Amino acid sequence: MTPTEKNTIFIKQQAAALGFDHCGIARAVQLDDDARRLEQWLHKGMHGTMRYMENYFDKRIDPRKLVDDAQSVITLLLNYYPEQEQRPDAPRIAKYAYGQDYHEVIRAKLNTLLLRMQETIGAVHGRGFVDSAPVLERSWAQRSGLGWIGKNGNLIHKQAGSFFFIATLITDLPLEYDSPAGDYCGNCTRCLDACPTGALVQPGVVDGSRCISYYTIELKEMLIPDTMQGRFEQWMFGCDTCQDVCPWNRFSKPHSTPEFRPIPEILNFSTREWETLTEDAFREIFRHSPLKRTKFRGIQRNLKFIS
Repeated sequence: MTPTEKNTIFIKQQAAALGFDHCGIARAVQLDDDARRLEQWLHKGMHGTMRYMENYFDKRIDPRKLVDDAQSVITLLLNYYPEQEQRPDAPRIAKYAYGQDYHEVIRAKLNTLLLRMQETIGAVHGRGFVDSAPVLERSWAQRSGLGWIGKNGNLIHKQAGSFFFIATLITDLPLEYDSPAGDYCGNCTRCLDACPTGALVQPGVVDGSRCISYYTIELKEMLIPDTMQGRFEQWMFGCDTCQDVCPWNRFSKPHSTPEFRPIPEILNFSTREWETLTEDAFREIFRHSPLKRTKFRGIQRNLKFIS
């Protein structure tokens, strides 16, 4: 067994030991096709007010500009599919936000993985990223064999569906590389047909400026356009519609990460309890929750819009 093969096996074993469900590895190269698609997407204004998407374009498409002498892009998936559901009459919250903020949970795991690599392999340089840096994580996941980008824009794993967080570790360590995954959406259009706001403008292309997740999380303005009135289907924070209708998610299984156990209030709060929640109580209950991203006033805005 060569050192490269040995290091690859070690990294995948450690990823599993840290609780990651899947690990794939791709060669660090410039993503030319993705660059063209991203440029077109931005030119059409599909990022709405998310101006940060325009920044660091060169780094988004080339991991070697994020890590000097980058050789490999390690992609890791962490399941967040919950065993429990919200009460049916409550304002709806995307499943990824049921528990603790995934940024905090995954960042700690990535740091530990890199440390173990350095302790065992030697002078390894790398950086971990969790949905908060200029990395096209879904493209890297596809290139590393972990799934394909579905018509709803989400990464879909053939044996496990799409309810996964995606993390990326870029390193200067050469490794064995996995083969890209094929596309298995076929002729299915359930996600395209089900999107409440028509944000899925064509297979694999999401108009972010029309997505419920954009309006309920990313939009910082206090007024949601009247054209969206009555189209949110009670989604107060995020939206899972395009994933809920996806046939591949019949393979989803409940996660085993303690930090992602649902906050009781998310499962049990009625509409009335959400409406009467004070800002101090919100900050206390959701201090480690993804809900803090939209802040208390954002939740109140969303509640009024869907009521």
